[in-house]
Amino acid sequence: MDRSVLVTGASRGIGAATAHAFATEGDRVAVHYGSSRDSAEKVLNDLPGEGHVLAQADLADPTAIQQMVESAAAALGSIDVLVNNAAIYEPHPLRETTYEEWQTAWRNTLDVNLTGTANVTWCAAQHMTRGARIINVSSRGAFRGEPNQPAYGASKAALVSFTQSLARSLGPEGIAVTAIAPGWTTTDMAAEALSGDGYDRRRLESPLERVAAPSEVAAAIVYLASPLAEFATGTVLDFNGASHLRM
Repeated sequence: MDRSVLVTGASRGIGAATAHAFATEGDRVAVHYGSSRDSAEKVLNDLPGEGHVLAQADLADPTAIQQMVESAAAALGSIDVLVNNAAIYEPHPLRETTYEEWQTAWRNTLDVNLTGTANVTWCAAQHMTRGARIINVSSRGAFRGEPNQPAYGASKAALVSFTQSLARSLGPEGIAVTAIAPGWTTTDMAAEALSGDGYDRRRLESPLERVAAPSEVAAAIVYLASPLAEFATGTVLDFNGASHLRM
């Protein structure tokens, strides 16, 4: 294929694996990053194929988002696929934070994970035509809860509703919108939780007795972006190894 793909938070983890997966399919990828330019450049340089670009923006800054998306669209010629992967994960357990810390954690998390994602989507949608795809990376925590990071869980749950709303809004234009909700995955974000005996505890949450690799999540995202998955629009793919099951 030869699509123009924007992946947010692509300097590491699931985002980096997703950028590589799309590039392997023959797509041209805009590798978004917030502050980790060196890591993003390494991801860019490791992508197969040609025509890939870097795209920088603080997702808490609406003006920076618009400039980033416009630059990416100009470089790629369009935006056929948007993967909203970027997120922050700040611990803020209710009984262990001050009121000021609580407010800061909620503001920071929602600014990036929810409002930032919404702003990227609005800007990218201006460059989308029939057949385009939007995939939002939610989380198992959207359904199971995040006791020590409630703003993260809330932001990821809101992405599910956002996905459903966009699926109904953009469906008449032939643009499909889906979400994926990974469980534990071997990323930098999860590194501390998966260190030491934490890995064994987390892998045993799944009957498969392991956690996911970023490449596995990326492969599922590539499928959701494919023509074959159009009728899945509005749905959420649970990707947690049966560690959390819901009706």
